[in-house]
Amino acid sequence: MPVPTTNGSPAMNTPISIIVVEDDPIVLHRFMTMFTSNPRFTLVAACSNATTAHSVINASHADVLLTDLGLPDGNGLDLIRQCTEQHPDTHIMVISVFGDEKHVITAIEAGATGYILKDDESMEVEQAIVQLCAGGSPISPAVASHLLKRLRPEADEIKLTKAELEILRFIAKGYTAQEAADLKHISYHTVTSHIKSIYRKLHISTRAEAVHEAVKRHLL
Repeated sequence: MPVPTTNGSPAMNTPISIIVVEDDPIVLHRFMTMFTSNPRFTLVAACSNATTAHSVINASHADVLLTDLGLPDGNGLDLIRQCTEQHPDTHIMVISVFGDEKHVITAIEAGATGYILKDDESMEVEQAIVQLCAGGSPISPAVASHLLKRLRPEADEIKLTKAELEILRFIAKGYTAQEAADLKHISYHTVTSHIKSIYRKLHISTRAEAVHEAVKRHLL
């Protein structure tokens, strides 16, 4: 059921506004409780089906769309495409039981910039959403691992160095530049230089586009 809120992108002290689409009543209730009890978030709407979600997306703006893929009356991919077209500044996070290559890649190509498996206890949804809004692309380890196995040595269309591929992997997993620097024991400046080189080679300008292009070109 829709829950009124204000629009706008999240600032330093501004709550992150969220539209949730989930057909499982128990999971939906958990998300509603999660986002209404935490001052860091504002719940715009909680939808249990695609029909309601389409109407909400038409009428409302949110910083984040958190959506399942398998819905009783439609496909979450259609919601992702609609949201991407109508609200290109909205960050889109998929939370699903589907972790296979087809679902993941189709969701990313449709516009999703984060992907969490429902049974992944290692991923905290609240933190993943904050990460998403900060420019990251949080993805469940099992999904990221599955994508990384698609790396092909014959992917000659785009030439990335070994160091750039390592940084691209960190981007795909949702790490910030500083986190990647700490994990690689290199400077923040070195990481940002690699990221700039990746953006230049892939002809893109955001982390989400980097992940999208890497998957599309079989670099991940």
